[in-house]
Amino acid sequence: MGAVALLTAIPGNAHAAGPSFSATTAIGTHNAYEKSKYAYLAQALDSGASLLELDVYADPLTRRWRVSHSNPLGNDNNCEAAKAPGELYGKSRDQDLGSCLDNIAAWHQLHPDHRPIVFKLEMKIGFNNTLGLGPAAFDTLVAQKLGSIVYKPSDLLGGTYSSLDAAARAGAWPSRDDLTGKVIFELIPGTVEQANPFDHYWTDQEYGDHLRDRYTAGTIASAQAFPAVLGAAPGDPRTSRYDASIRPWFVFFDGDAATYVNQGYDTSFYAENHYILIATDAAAVSPPISSTSPTDDEVAARLSLLAGHHASVITSDWAAKSPAVLGAVAPRG
Repeated sequence: MGAVALLTAIPGNAHAAGPSFSATTAIGTHNAYEKSKYAYLAQALDSGASLLELDVYADPLTRRWRVSHSNPLGNDNNCEAAKAPGELYGKSRDQDLGSCLDNIAAWHQLHPDHRPIVFKLEMKIGFNNTLGLGPAAFDTLVAQKLGSIVYKPSDLLGGTYSSLDAAARAGAWPSRDDLTGKVIFELIPGTVEQANPFDHYWTDQEYGDHLRDRYTAGTIASAQAFPAVLGAAPGDPRTSRYDASIRPWFVFFDGDAATYVNQGYDTSFYAENHYILIATDAAAVSPPISSTSPTDDEVAARLSLLAGHHASVITSDWAAKSPAVLGAVAPRG
């Protein structure tokens, strides 16, 4: 792995002062809930990856959160009916989001000093407040299942800043070491939601409004997730997508790695303001490498390249790689 100056190979157990969460670049796994990638979600958690992605549907029939790639009415995933550490790696799978969170909680009990892990949730058809599956219901579920292990927007605010943007620009992110044992939720609008001509109020805007309103009401501590601005774009994409009242509530940005690099976008904007930049489909950046089974050196070189382009997390379908590879963390350029 000589192609990149690693900070650590398998993060999570050191407690000395280290770099800020926003000053590092790590590796994540696309659609980590798929059984073809990991037989059980606990194995995805074992993988060393710093980001794991789940696709979530608000099921209008059962009024529950489903986890699946393309079936909004059923579960198709590696989350199992396991709530205790001793139940992991063997229970029935294809469970709902609540069970996925149960698995995370049980795994955390086995590994309380684990690396910080971002859970990227693509809300495939968005929220549905009418059915009781809106942002507040999501917050309640996550809080009930995971409690204090979630690093929340209010934690970044720290009782000091009036918006997430102000906190990020002030460098308020804790170090990776201080995030030991923590999980962070990122929310993005889903492909079905974006293709729906009757839906003009997507996950990002809805949760941004939610954060603004929670802060105004003095209840921001109940919010459990960070909404992301989706799609690679030049400059600050918030200015053309959101009204001024919610722009300061976006500090996560999520877009195609090849677009950022090949279009020559100035991504220093994200690092200078300490924003979190998720660069997806990292394998497709020129020169392309395997999206499933690159060599260890290729992964290291790709991590180094995209760290230089100011990514915070790069993602691909490299689930088969070892924890020593997926757990790599580099200085952000």
